[in-house]
Amino acid sequence: MTVPEFNFGLLIETDQLVPFLGHERLRIIDLSRRSVYAQLHIPHAIHLKPNLLVRQEEQAMGLLPDQAGLNALIKALNISPEHHVVVYDDEGGAWAGRLIWNLHCLGFNNVSLLNGGIHAWLGAGLPTTSNVDPVVPVANLISPNLTDIENYRIEYPQLLEKVQQQSVQLWDCRTLDEYTGQRLAARRGGHIPNALHFEWSTAIDRENHLKLQPLERTQQRLEHLGFQLDQPVVVYCQSHHRSGLAYIVGRLLGWNIQAYDGAWSEWGNRLDSPIITGESPS
Repeated sequence: MTVPEFNFGLLIETDQLVPFLGHERLRIIDLSRRSVYAQLHIPHAIHLKPNLLVRQEEQAMGLLPDQAGLNALIKALNISPEHHVVVYDDEGGAWAGRLIWNLHCLGFNNVSLLNGGIHAWLGAGLPTTSNVDPVVPVANLISPNLTDIENYRIEYPQLLEKVQQQSVQLWDCRTLDEYTGQRLAARRGGHIPNALHFEWSTAIDRENHLKLQPLERTQQRLEHLGFQLDQPVVVYCQSHHRSGLAYIVGRLLGWNIQAYDGAWSEWGNRLDSPIITGESPS
């Protein structure tokens, strides 16, 4: 039998996944709530705890894991360089997008987001199960390759320098109340100077099983706000959870996008960070 080749892009639809269910080189990762996974999930999907995606420090809640944490994540994923990973969740793609960002940072790009996640799967009437497959450890786990991590991640010192030089586009994808500083989720509220606001969930179509809005529509809205999609951008939220989906949207639009995983939990907890409160200039 000829082994089928995966021809998945960064975003795939449910009908693209169905023919490959059970394929030995396909790894389906479920980042839904554990209670949802226990009740139903896509056949052969492995449940992953979101806390494996982040490293918490006193002032930053969503940092990329350290070496030990990355090794633990790879072990939990149980993937080799020959695997293709499809990720989904039950919230529209934020945690799933965060995992994809982690894998991109590790130099692993054979990964796709399932558009709409479990909601789209159920909406299409596709089979689910409560069974959990036994884990058969792969012999050649991927090794972290952080050589190109700066293509995907920016840290506080580099971002601060760019902000001070006014040489960076910033996408704040939190709620408007967080952006203006009315809702406090750190020692200080507000946003990074010159950041424009576009809430992450605006890119989701709640009337269509939490699939992404048409990319053309999202691009038009971003450009209307003043974003230049031919120039690099840095995206952030509170802990690089919600910005996991924003990162995916940026990649799908062909945007040169980095994520700031320190996010507002770091920027807002520091007492020396420049911040702005109130609405952005129109």
